[in-house]
Amino acid sequence: MSFTTLAVISAVALLGPLLALPTQWRLPVVLGELVAGVVLGPTFLGYLDASNPTFAFLADIGFALIMFVAGAHVPVRDQALRSGLGKGFLRAAAIGAIAVGPAFALSRGFHTGHTAMYAVLIASSSAALILPIIDSLRLGGPQTLELLPQIALADTLCIVALPLAVDPAHAARAAVGAVAVLACALVVFLILRQGERSGLRRRIHRLSQHRKFALELRISLTILFALAALATHTHVSIMLAGFSFGLAVAGTGEPRRLAKQLFALSEGFLGPLFFVWLGASLDLSQLVDHPSAILLGVLLGVSSVVAHGLMRLTGQPVAYGVLASAQLGVPVAAATLGTQLHLLAPGEAAALLLGALICIGAATVAGALAARKAGSAGSAADSGSGSGDQPSAPAPA
Repeated sequence: MSFTTLAVISAVALLGPLLALPTQWRLPVVLGELVAGVVLGPTFLGYLDASNPTFAFLADIGFALIMFVAGAHVPVRDQALRSGLGKGFLRAAAIGAIAVGPAFALSRGFHTGHTAMYAVLIASSSAALILPIIDSLRLGGPQTLELLPQIALADTLCIVALPLAVDPAHAARAAVGAVAVLACALVVFLILRQGERSGLRRRIHRLSQHRKFALELRISLTILFALAALATHTHVSIMLAGFSFGLAVAGTGEPRRLAKQLFALSEGFLGPLFFVWLGASLDLSQLVDHPSAILLGVLLGVSSVVAHGLMRLTGQPVAYGVLASAQLGVPVAAATLGTQLHLLAPGEAAALLLGALICIGAATVAGALAARKAGSAGSAADSGSGSGDQPSAPAPA
């Protein structure tokens, strides 16, 4: 790998922001980066070699950072999130139970033997995708407050379960590794909380800001890489290391300066590099050679959308249920892990991402419908409150 290759990767990764620029489309930035990787990979031009050790290692760093940022964005300290934990857990569990049926059918129908992995994919939700959609559309109200814990729980549980589901032959080993990583993340959380309560974190922050040491970033990267090393040695995905550390930071409150530094490091370079690498690691021409993979991807996406939409039976509007089906981190991780461990059939990794794209498309439409309905309801309420038949509201005390 050379600086020329890095320059090309950085340039083509700009396709992500370009595709996401039209606000009416509401496309995730990573979509363009994946497309760029596919174009430069073996599917078309064959310029990028995803098996290059340097390229793959930089992509792993980007993957760890992406999952850390995703975990740090889960609003674990939000009181609204805690108040809806019960209903959110029940809905997430119900979707997980529903997912087993289509997962078993797809596994048997396509002779892959990946029932557990498909069930995790169908049941998953991506907080990193859905929370920005909610913010950009300014969705609020009780339905949104109930949706947040559902997304957070589904995202967390699926990320923990995925390594066990992808490689069930080594599930016991992976379970031990997962417990070790989660235990270390818990210790990190306790240390961070004590540092916050004692004022040590604020003193470090002031010193770092005054002397321009970037101590918070250095310490965070040290912890992240240490957890990633533990995950690697215990045969667990670095996805779990990054996400669990992100949750630990979210539990104590991520400093704004650190958030900006990590945003620059992740979104400016290593994150786009990872998604370009992922696109380059996929040979989508296999979809032409294996048309059944296209059908598998479509059915996986539709199954996830339907499973989440069925939460209408619990009182959740269909639009909010479909919005919760948006996923990317878990399918990306499944494709990455499966490819690295040589567990996927030809074209299956591409099928997993195709299913994720279908979910993203459905969630984008559902979010727009939810926002439109909320806007119509707000306009009707404003119209009613402004009529002469309505009593005026008392002035606030």
